[in-house]
Amino acid sequence: MEFVRIGIIGLGNMGSSHCIQIHIEHKVPGLKLAAVCDISEERREWAGREFPGVPVFEHATDMYQSGLIDAVLVAVPHYDHPSLSIEAFSHGLHVLVEKPAGVYTKQVLMMNAAAAKSDKVFCIMYNQRTNPVYQKLRELVQDGELGELKRVVWIVTDWYRPQAYHDSGSWRSTWKGEGGGTLINQNPHNLDLLQWILGMPKRLRSFVSFGKYYNIEVEDDVTAYLEYANGASGVYITSTGESPGTNRLELSGDRGKIVVENNKITFHRNRIPEREHNRSNTEPFKRPEAWVCDIPVVGTNEDHVGIMKSFTQAILKGTPLLSPGEEGIHGLTISNAIHYSTWTNDWVDLEQFNHDHFHELLLERIQHSKVEKKLSQKVVDVTGTY
Repeated sequence: MEFVRIGIIGLGNMGSSHCIQIHIEHKVPGLKLAAVCDISEERREWAGREFPGVPVFEHATDMYQSGLIDAVLVAVPHYDHPSLSIEAFSHGLHVLVEKPAGVYTKQVLMMNAAAAKSDKVFCIMYNQRTNPVYQKLRELVQDGELGELKRVVWIVTDWYRPQAYHDSGSWRSTWKGEGGGTLINQNPHNLDLLQWILGMPKRLRSFVSFGKYYNIEVEDDVTAYLEYANGASGVYITSTGESPGTNRLELSGDRGKIVVENNKITFHRNRIPEREHNRSNTEPFKRPEAWVCDIPVVGTNEDHVGIMKSFTQAILKGTPLLSPGEEGIHGLTISNAIHYSTWTNDWVDLEQFNHDHFHELLLERIQHSKVEKKLSQKVVDVTGTY
């Protein structure tokens, strides 16, 4: 195979952007836009004008069965990510799915099982993994530069979205249309990075507000307390209702403290580990000697293009994926657990997460969702059609 023929399902903001990057800008060597698909006649007509010669389909199954593609990029509303991916695997296609992997873990576990059975390349669009800042941070942690983790604090409140954003699409900010608020829409990348860098928390307790700042039914303010197997603790704070906001990640360990802010890494490095200092020191107020180090970061953030390159090379050459699709379950488990903890007013064990009960509670909220009222407003939605 000299190149990969890809079909894109969903010509909203992200799907359209991917089409342009592949077909017009030629940013992904070895990847060819071979077909597109959308249930919207308007978007299909747009694709016909913008990409003459590229076949346009209304239904995903027809594109899957066409023989025109080797792989598919799924860029549709969240609930449909797993079902369309599972169907693609059944037709022998490689799959690149947009984030999040799905809305609830039960459906994503089924998608992962289908991927394993298919033996096809499965990738997820966690494009923040291409950021050299987070790659370097992960390297520092995994190489032991920070030592034993003590605490993580991530404040992510720069996801500001006004009411006009929530009203811009019929599916937005509803349980039935989107499956959640800031956790399922803005934060999947952050939650993925959290587990990619540090591993999964063991349990958590959350305090989530729904419609605190806006006329919406889903969450717009979140505080979660995390505990890790080694005894380390963490706090994750996010909101769409603060401006100006903050994006500050702080990791504390035996060998010092690492702060990531404004796309820069600062390492407050202890000359000797704190625990070693504690054992040997005899002076009541003496701290370990610490050096403030600006960590050099080399490389370019290729964003979505970087993930598509990784996906293409994995198919053509068998190179390891930067963002394996099966790993989408991890960040989603944290997201679901944060909802679940508040809904049940209790701690949640992530290693024994109750996938079925979470799904039941989500279905109750879907049944009472206000998406029908939003649909009656006849707002324009070009972000999630397929």
